[in-house]
Amino acid sequence: MKTSRTVTPTHSLAALALAISLVLAGCGGAEPPAEGEASEAETTAQAEKGKTDEKKVDAVPVEVAAVAKRPIAASFTGTANLEAPGEAQVVAKTSGVLLQLLAEEGDQVKAGQVLARIDPERPRLEMERARATVRKLENNYRRSQELLESKLVSAEASDQIRYDLEAARAAYQLAQLELSYTNIVAPIDGVIAARAVKPGNLIQLNSSLFRIVDTSRLEAVLNVPERDLATMQEGLTVRMTADAMPGDVFEGVIDRVSPVVDAGSGTFRVVTAFPGGEGLRPGMFGRIEVVYDQRSDALTVPRSALLQDAGETAVFAVRDSKAVRVPIELGHLSGELAEVRKGLVEGDQVVTAGKVALRDGAAVEVLNPPTAASLDAAQVADAAKAGR
Repeated sequence: MKTSRTVTPTHSLAALALAISLVLAGCGGAEPPAEGEASEAETTAQAEKGKTDEKKVDAVPVEVAAVAKRPIAASFTGTANLEAPGEAQVVAKTSGVLLQLLAEEGDQVKAGQVLARIDPERPRLEMERARATVRKLENNYRRSQELLESKLVSAEASDQIRYDLEAARAAYQLAQLELSYTNIVAPIDGVIAARAVKPGNLIQLNSSLFRIVDTSRLEAVLNVPERDLATMQEGLTVRMTADAMPGDVFEGVIDRVSPVVDAGSGTFRVVTAFPGGEGLRPGMFGRIEVVYDQRSDALTVPRSALLQDAGETAVFAVRDSKAVRVPIELGHLSGELAEVRKGLVEGDQVVTAGKVALRDGAAVEVLNPPTAASLDAAQVADAAKAGR
């Protein structure tokens, strides 16, 4: 007799659960890390990267220059137009028609040289009439003297003839002078800068005919601030460059210094003199430099390194890759250089470009570290002499 085996539902569910557990165990292994967690190595790498990025952001790129000893000159610079102190307007001293023109613009003339001639006929006739009057009165006076000795004429009548003769002689001299005015002559040596008449023109008394300029000496007037009154002395050498002659430098001297300061402008006049004949012309615009002090070994920095803050002058010095604000005491300023009397020593590095973004203590990255090629020629020569 066969017995039948019945499978209950409870047994089937237990077997299914066991199978699922085995499958999961075979595929799984270790439990995965929780979401948002990172390994220790990854955390360290990210921290180092953050520090590197922070350094790159904080380092300000700058350019520097070395504090060095160089020659420097203290000077005042100004602009002025050249003027000719020797200048004359030639005017007509008599009237008449211009017959001859004997000089033109650009001609060199001497004092007393005839430049033009006015028709002399009328003045000549006036002179002849005055001379005839003089001769007549001379004869009358001679006869009156003879008659006076014979008591045939009174002394009063003889004296009257003598007075008339003296007046006639003065009129004759005046007529001679008037005739001489028909020759227009140069009053000074120089060059004719302008001619205002032509032959055939009717010349009026006191009308301007020529302008003569003496170019052998030229002057330029500077209006200097009153703070420089003590530094401007007669005889100091000055240098001038003219826009019309680029590259040429002309030397002159201070000729006169005004002792009076203009109350309105706060300036005083300094007259500088230059020799002519070197291409300079009256009216040229020039830039003039007056050098009143020179030093051969002054401690200097580029003027581009200077900071002006609340009346205090300072620079940013680079020390240990950081910018340090250093107050300094300035001396002379000349061109692109500034003399430093206190605050820095030779060899210090000062920031010349990139100052706007700097703060005291900020990290910097020097874009132009000093090299042997960037040394001044004077420093190289000194190093060679010392055997370095």
